[in-house]
Amino acid sequence: MITLDELLEKDRRREEDGFKRKIRIGRIVKPGSGGKDKIIIVPTTVEEKFVHDEIHTGQDQGEGEPTGGTGDGEEGDIIGEQPVRPEEGEGEGEGAGEGPGEGKESDHELESNAYELGKVLSQDFALPNLQDKGKKRTLARYVYDLTDKNRGTGQILDKKATLKKIVETNITLGNIPDISNIDTTKFIISPHDLIYRILSREKDFESQALVFFLRDYSGSMGGKVTQTVVSQHVMLYSWLIYQYEKQVETRFILHDTEAKEVSDFYKYYSYNVAGGTKVFTAFKLVNDIVERENLARDYNIYVFHGTDGDDWDKEGKQTIAELGKMLNYVSRIGISIVEHTYVGSKQTEVEKYLKLSGILNQHSNLIKMDVMDENADDSRIIQGIKNLIS
Repeated sequence: MITLDELLEKDRRREEDGFKRKIRIGRIVKPGSGGKDKIIIVPTTVEEKFVHDEIHTGQDQGEGEPTGGTGDGEEGDIIGEQPVRPEEGEGEGEGAGEGPGEGKESDHELESNAYELGKVLSQDFALPNLQDKGKKRTLARYVYDLTDKNRGTGQILDKKATLKKIVETNITLGNIPDISNIDTTKFIISPHDLIYRILSREKDFESQALVFFLRDYSGSMGGKVTQTVVSQHVMLYSWLIYQYEKQVETRFILHDTEAKEVSDFYKYYSYNVAGGTKVFTAFKLVNDIVERENLARDYNIYVFHGTDGDDWDKEGKQTIAELGKMLNYVSRIGISIVEHTYVGSKQTEVEKYLKLSGILNQHSNLIKMDVMDENADDSRIIQGIKNLIS
């Protein structure tokens, strides 16, 4: 017989040799005398996945007190399993799972919660570099002002416009024989000459925006780093939904060594994998989508990317090249780097090559970078949003 510690140590050595760990821990609740239950730990193994497709996240297992049931089942039956560490797609608490089930939000509930959060954030942010583009569905904000004019009735008399109209009427009637000696007391005033200003709704600007959310979901993104990135993107998404009343279109990209588009924010914030990191793949996919669908003609395009700063391309040549293409059409790129605590005072690969390239200074009106610690609180995350879209 081999002890559990020896088994786990053997599994750890597999990881050092470049293989994935296989051990899962099953928990058996065994009723004991005097109402005292016992938990028996049973290790099991699982085969790793060689490819990842649509990733379905599981509902988090609680660590509550064990309880014995009164229904069917024999003593020693396995009533639940807890993995030593999550497999692909099984988050570590960063987000909800996918699919129906108790305790999981529907898309409608997620959007409703986002809308309420957006109310709180609505006064702090505004999309930069909005331009009029296309004639499709518009992003429109309105102000109310006394801009329309109405004859005869209204809210506020426009004295200048009224006087001009009265003079025009009296000239037409020949009631001003000598323009060098005008007697206004003899003017004929018609009720139709009175010009009033009335309150009307005016468009403040008319544009349309498309926002791409990009997230690194590679193996190094576990724990607080993912939580911080996701929290910031949740706030951005919530603000967009509320501030622009769902007239901003959103699309979602995940990447490890390859990039993929997912259909909604619910999937975007909950998925995890355990692969490596190639940052350029996310920006390349956005460029391909924009070119293929000819989106730059009709939309103000915004790109927000979240990462821990790791990248297999240490010099970032491919990433800088894709960003260079993106700068030809984008209204703003915002890159959030959430550093692991162990990084210390050192700079991550992404931060190094972005600064070294000079792209942040040369195109400061189009691309912004914000670097924060994985332990950043909500106020720091919100400040990061301001930094990205200022």
